[in-house]
Amino acid sequence: MDTKIEKIRNCLLDAEKIRTAGAIIRAGGLVAFPTETVYGLGADALNACAARKIYEAKGRPSDNPLIVHIARFSDLERLSAALPSSAKRLSEAFWPGPLTIIVQKNEIVPYETTGGMDTVAVRMPNHPVALALIRESGGFVAAPSANSSGRPSPTLAGHVADDLDGRISMILDGGQVGIGIESTIIDLTEEIPTILRPGYITREMLQEVIGEVRIDPGILASDCTKKPKAPGMKYKHYAPRAELILVEGEEERVVSKINELSGQAFCDGKRVGVIGTDETCARYQAHVVISIGVRSDEEAIARRLYKVLREFDEMDIDIIYSESFATPNIGQAIMNRLLKAAGYQLIRV
Repeated sequence: MDTKIEKIRNCLLDAEKIRTAGAIIRAGGLVAFPTETVYGLGADALNACAARKIYEAKGRPSDNPLIVHIARFSDLERLSAALPSSAKRLSEAFWPGPLTIIVQKNEIVPYETTGGMDTVAVRMPNHPVALALIRESGGFVAAPSANSSGRPSPTLAGHVADDLDGRISMILDGGQVGIGIESTIIDLTEEIPTILRPGYITREMLQEVIGEVRIDPGILASDCTKKPKAPGMKYKHYAPRAELILVEGEEERVVSKINELSGQAFCDGKRVGVIGTDETCARYQAHVVISIGVRSDEEAIARRLYKVLREFDEMDIDIIYSESFATPNIGQAIMNRLLKAAGYQLIRV
């Protein structure tokens, strides 16, 4: 299969390209497209065969649910068997935007889309290309991140091509995404609304709208063995090809420990990479040192995270040591992605 890449500079001027992409999805094909979080791999969410194609293209486990992307608030009701009032309040507050809501599904949503669950994850992205494509596709687009399963999520069309060229029909190239990490996921089918994946929308922001919100204990732990209700809960995700190890603690101790580990790895004949910040990079000794940004700029760190992980893949690095980024607001989301990418290898100093 030849994968066609179409540059989208303006939804009106490039409307014909988006119409073509919508026709591919309506016919049961796959199209990658930009959202404000990461690039998604879209298929008709109400077509069981199309949903299966997503799993095949990504090499994704079939019990890992897909998120249904919509372009109208009213379409949430069409997917749900029971819609709590909290869903309406959250959608009014944060849609379009990086929030995914889990509700009970109804019969129109196939189990192939929900990973065999009786719940469905839904969001409305805040990106003009994504919204235009959803409308052209019939209104319901299942879309996980557009990468090979387990790899860092794509924040550029080129990342999609690196992983999925020849496996999907089209990539809509909308340039660099804005946020860089996936949406927050909140489960509204629990007695207390529960965050299953942290993101740009924080617990505090959610609680201002609906009151008490809990955080699933599996978010920053490695023991999630139950059937996953949301993408990314059970399987290793976001990983570069090199082994990744995180080091957490006071800055001086972290720098010293990473240099110690880098020296040991170098003696073992390994090519070593380090992820630091603008404040610390000059103090590291490794084959490749990459700054993820200024530590105080959480949004820049999130936006660069997956790009940095993919850069090491191009440099023949064997092992990567990274600082921890447990920053105040979206730091939990950043650490959630890093811990999964590292297979929960974390050294505290």
